[in-house]
Amino acid sequence: MSQVEMTAREQAIQADFAKRMDETELLNCMQCGFCLPHCPTYLETGYQEAHSPRGRIALMKAVHDGLIAPDEEVKRSLDLCLGCRACEPVCPAGVNYGHMLEEARDIFEDHSIHSAGVKTVRKTVFEGLFPHQNRMEKAMSLVGFYQRSGLQHITRKIGFMKLFPESMQAMERAMPNVLPQKERKAHKRVYEAEQAPVATVAFFKGCLMDTMFYETNKNTIMLLQKAGCRIVVPDSQGCCGALHGHSGEKAKAQEMARKNIDAFEDSGADFIISNAGGCGAFLQDYSHLLSKDRDYAERAADFTAKMKDISQILVEVGFHERVPLKLASQRITYQDSCHLRNVMKTASAPRQLLQAIEGVELIEMEKADSCCGSAGIYNIIESEMSMQILDRKMEHTKATEATTVVTANPGCLLQMKLGIEREGLQQKMEAVHIVDLLAEAVQ
Repeated sequence: MSQVEMTAREQAIQADFAKRMDETELLNCMQCGFCLPHCPTYLETGYQEAHSPRGRIALMKAVHDGLIAPDEEVKRSLDLCLGCRACEPVCPAGVNYGHMLEEARDIFEDHSIHSAGVKTVRKTVFEGLFPHQNRMEKAMSLVGFYQRSGLQHITRKIGFMKLFPESMQAMERAMPNVLPQKERKAHKRVYEAEQAPVATVAFFKGCLMDTMFYETNKNTIMLLQKAGCRIVVPDSQGCCGALHGHSGEKAKAQEMARKNIDAFEDSGADFIISNAGGCGAFLQDYSHLLSKDRDYAERAADFTAKMKDISQILVEVGFHERVPLKLASQRITYQDSCHLRNVMKTASAPRQLLQAIEGVELIEMEKADSCCGSAGIYNIIESEMSMQILDRKMEHTKATEATTVVTANPGCLLQMKLGIEREGLQQKMEAVHIVDLLAEAVQ
C-alpha cells in the first residue's frame, strides 16, 4: 500500500475513522448501485458518484483504510447528503447508511476549526436554544411579536428582507403565524380518552411542534382522545436531538436521548407517540445512539420498541373506521416525510386515514417518497441544492392538480409552503399537516 500524505489534522481524522467507523457495515455495501436512482443529490448533481450513497460509503471505507486523505472533497460529499435515507429501504444488503453518515459527520466535527461566527451560531443553536424548551418558547414569542406588531409588514415594505438569500425571503413569507405565548397553554399531565381507553400513550410534544405548531399538538391530543387513547404528557421531556445528531453533535444528542428516556420511563404508557416524522425517526434510533451506553442501552431499546407515529396508532385502534370524517370536496396529495417512510417504515397508515375522509380525493404524486429538500436546516445551509430539489418536487405536486398538499413533518410542511410560495400558487394550493386536516374533518 502506498503511503498517503496527510496533514496532522487529517491523520487524526483518519485515526478516528479507523477506530470508530463500523467496518462490518462499511463492508456490507456490495456496490450494487440499487441506491443510485433513489438518491436526490446523485440525480441533481448529474449522476456524480461521489454524491451518491454508494460513493460516500466508498469514500468512508477508503478513509477508514488510510487509502485517501479525509480532505475537503470527502467532507463536501458528506455535507451535501440530505440524510433522507431513501437508499436504505432499497438496499439488498440492509446497509445502515444513516448511522454511518452520522458517525462520519461527528468525526469531522470533532476536528473542525470553525470561525468565531460559526462557533457562535452553533453554540447558540445546539447548546443555547434547542435543549431548553423555555428558550424555544421565548424565541417563538419573538417571532409571533414580529408577525403581529407590524414589524413584518414594515420589513417587507422597506425591502429589508432583500438583504437575505432568496430562499430565506420566501421562508419568511411561508412561516405560519405563531400564537401568543399566553394562548399556548401548558399541557396537562394526563388527558382521558373519550371512551373506555384502548391504550395509554405518552405524547412526545417536541420543541418546534409545541411552539410554532402548537395548534397541531393540540389537535393531536384531541384525535388521540377520540381514538380511545389515554394520553400522558411527561413534563421533563425535551428536544429529540435530531438536529444535533445530524450535524455532528453526537454527544449532545446522546445527552438529550438520556433525558427523554428518563422522562418517559415512568409514564406507564403502552406506546410513545410523535406527530413529526423527523423527530419520530430519531427517537426510534435511540437504541442505536445509546447502544454502547452501559446504563442506558437496554432502556433505550425499550423506548425504541414503543415508538409509533400518530398515524400508525390511529389506524391500529380503528379511528378512521369509527369516527366520521368529512370535508368540503377537494383533491389532495400526500408528500411522504423521508424519515417517517424510510426509518419508521410508515407509508400506508397516513394514506388510509386520508382515504377515509368523505369528500376527499387522494391523488398520488410522482415520487411522493423522494425528499422535498427540507432535511432539518439543510434548506438554509445548502440552499441551492435544497431549492433545486424543491423545484422538482413542485413539478410533481402541480401535476396532481391538488388543492391541498398533506405532510406529516414540520420541516416538510414549511418546505412545501415555501414551494407553493415560490410557485406563486398561494391562491390555488395550501400545505397542511395531516393531523390538522383530520382535526378539521371531525369538527
